[in-house]
Amino acid sequence: MTLFTLAELEKASALVHAAVPPTPQYAWPLLARRTGAEVWVKHENHTPTGAFKVRGGLVYMDWLKSLGEPVAGVISATRGNHGQSIAFAAARSAIPAVIVVPEGNSVEKNAAMQAFGAELVVHGRDFDEAKEHAARLAKERRLHFVPSFDPRLVLGVATYALELFRAVSKLHTVYVPIGLGSGICGLITVRDLFGLDTEIVGVVSEHAAAYALSVEAGRVVATNSATTFADGIAVRQPNAEALAIIAKGAARILRLTEDEIALAMRAYFSDTHNVAEGAGAAPLAGLIREKNRMAGRRVGVILCGGNIDRPVFGTVLAGKTPKA
Repeated sequence: MTLFTLAELEKASALVHAAVPPTPQYAWPLLARRTGAEVWVKHENHTPTGAFKVRGGLVYMDWLKSLGEPVAGVISATRGNHGQSIAFAAARSAIPAVIVVPEGNSVEKNAAMQAFGAELVVHGRDFDEAKEHAARLAKERRLHFVPSFDPRLVLGVATYALELFRAVSKLHTVYVPIGLGSGICGLITVRDLFGLDTEIVGVVSEHAAAYALSVEAGRVVATNSATTFADGIAVRQPNAEALAIIAKGAARILRLTEDEIALAMRAYFSDTHNVAEGAGAAPLAGLIREKNRMAGRRVGVILCGGNIDRPVFGTVLAGKTPKA
């Protein structure tokens, strides 16, 4: 399944770079010492929203404008990073944005979405309930509903993979988190477009393992809960289109403990002085678990975001694991 061509990706990259400069990829020596591998970090925590999803929002909003139809506004559901991307891109296009978040969502992510100009609505116990409410509001208020997984969003976020593969050759493996799937699907598609043999390893929390369960079962398997403090990967209802791409293109999916994710967050701070949110640190946690397997190899890890509330990060730096 090919979601886009290289020409379409190049066009999307130019569109994204008009608003977001390419993010760096650095090989950090202390991470190499920690893991025994040559570790290249793709710093998507360095975008204007602090996460990779802004790329998808820009491409999606450009497509929406290209339809030439009047749009009263857009609405979407999020745990934070997707919502920031939609708020950021909608503001650049002068389109009103409504973002629905679940109860207990990140205070600082909520504030960021509002600062980008979005109207914030709080509803539901988790992301999936927030998404259902957003769909209802879209009909009631005649707003355009922006899904969390869409080929145009994947095309946008895939521009980080284009940057990474062009900047760093001969990557043996790249570790990437799986939320609803846009990041890993973009990475797999670009890998295949370039004809590379790089292994793509997805990582999830053992408390939000819907995609791992679905790949094992060969069908969509939803879970009753997704109780991980790594809110960017707290998904319990996989997307069927994303699942098909992941099942075919990923080498494996690792289920990480909350302690492993917290340890990786501390490792990022001590070894690189970068703040990584739980989902952003999960790929490094996967590499640390597999360091014997990856010893001496050139490996990439996607630091997909650094948006974490200060009290939660303080708990992590104190050597503890936050509660979901």
